[in-house]
Order: sequence, then C-alpha cells, then structure tokens
Amino acid sequence: MPVDGQVQSLLDQMREADAKPFESMTVPEARLAGWDFIALQGPPEEVASVDHRFIPGLTADLPVRIYYPEGKGPFPALIYLHGGGWVIGNNEVGDAVSRSLANRTGCVFIQVNYQKAPERKFPAAVDDAWVATNWVFDNAADLGVDPARIGIIGDSAGGNLAAVTALRARDESGPHLKCQVLIYPVTDGDLDKGSYEDYAEGYLLQRESMRWFYSHYLNDLAEVDDPRVSPLRASRHSDLPPAIIVTAGYDPLRDDGRLYADKLRNAGIKVKHLDYPGAIHGFFWMQGVLDVSRELHDKLGMAIKAIMK
Repeated sequence: MPVDGQVQSLLDQMREADAKPFESMTVPEARLAGWDFIALQGPPEEVASVDHRFIPGLTADLPVRIYYPEGKGPFPALIYLHGGGWVIGNNEVGDAVSRSLANRTGCVFIQVNYQKAPERKFPAAVDDAWVATNWVFDNAADLGVDPARIGIIGDSAGGNLAAVTALRARDESGPHLKCQVLIYPVTDGDLDKGSYEDYAEGYLLQRESMRWFYSHYLNDLAEVDDPRVSPLRASRHSDLPPAIIVTAGYDPLRDDGRLYADKLRNAGIKVKHLDYPGAIHGFFWMQGVLDVSRELHDKLGMAIKAIMK
C-alpha cells in the first residue's frame, strides 16, 4: 500500500522545511523539536477536569496529569507513558492525546512525565513507570478509580515502558493490569530487522534516530539484551494482560510491534492488532492533520472500552 496521501503531504512539507532528523541534533535541539508535535494535534478537547500532581519516585518527584472524562466514578483508568525515545517529550506535548483518549475511552487518563535520558539513563524510566503504576493502584480510591479496571498505555518508547511494566507486574507479583495498549512500541534493540532496512530514512523516524536514542538511554549497548530494554527477549510472555498493539506500515518499528503481537498470541494472550499500512511513526500525535490519526483515536476508544467494561 502506498503512503497515505495526507501523510505524504506532511512528509513533503517537512522536506521543504529542511527538517533535521533527530540523529543530527543535540539533545536540547531534539527536545525543542519535540514541541512541534503540539501543532499537529489540533485544538485540545475539553474534558471534565484536569488535576496536576507530583508523585514520589525513587530518585525524584514525578509530574503527572490526571484527565477526567464526563460521568460519575469510580472510573476505569489508563496510565499513559508518552513516546520520545526516552529522551524527549513531556506532559504538555502529550496533553491533546490524553484529552482525546480520556473522552473516547471513558477512562481517567493518567499521564506520567518520567525522567529522561541522558541525564537519567536506563533503568530510571523503567523504575519511574513502575513506581507510578503502583501509586495509581495504591491511590485508586482517592483518584475515583476502580482498581479492578486499570490498564497501561504507551506510544513508541512509552510503549516499551508499558510492555516492560506489564512483564514486571507479572514477575514481581505486582498490581493486576486490565490491559496493555502498545502504540508502535519499541520491543527489541535489533536495528537490522526488515522494517529498519526498508524504512531506514525518509519517514520521520529513521534507523539512525533510534541508534541515537539508544546511545543516550543506555549505559552500554550490551543492555539491549536486558528484557527491560527489549521486552521481546523476555523468557516468557504468558500470564500477561490482554493487549492492543498498533503498528504503522512505513515505520522502522513496524516489525517490533508485529513480532511482539505474535509473541503474545503464541503465549496465549489475547491480542487486538490495529495495523495502519499507509501511516508513519508518530501518527498517534497527529490527529489535528491526519484522518488516519483520528480514526486510530476512535478505534482505540472502542477497543479499550470493550476491555474495560
């Protein structure tokens, strides 16, 4: 399938603007460029309320934003870990998608601004995600949340952290997650898979971009063998929550998502795979300019509602 027409127009505009790939930027430049995603998300939707808090982490207090949909609780909830290669992104960049998904799922949407590399390398983000997940369960009553209906969601690097958190909850007898929603997740540190070869350049996220992100996130490249970095390499994938996995056709990470979906299915886990063959990495954050992104938000809303009911 060819690239979606609106996606191609966006890529053409980026080329005309001579947009630099992440691997050619400094960390401050990349973080500044990450703010550009806000303009692609359109006007933020109204929600019933938004609560800003700081929660205690292992090494720092973590900013969280809690988005409430209309209605009366206790609500189901989703813990959201945003993308950005473990290096960029924040709660402001993820604001519009959090509002959108709170409205479409009927869930309290809890966005966590975990600590970023290179200042805080692996496993800081993993530990932040774990602490935040336990905090939500421990404070469910105060949050107006049903503790039996709490899931985790993340895109890209956030999808990696969500998958790792689900594995950790199983292995450490942690809280019971209702679902894991993995949007074009990073699941394996092998950069020689077919999709990395086929879409190495020209589709926003590049293979060298991922190498750049890993170089900042990891203390040593040998850590890609750790299942907390590459959840695809975990020793087993049974006894995990049901999964919704999103992939984009023109994405170096396409095979990461597809292989993880296969791994979970083969382990007996229920998986709903939403594949968008004409889309690119990052399209979840482009609902202001792409019909396919708005379609994804609507489909995620319906799929998550079906699990949370």
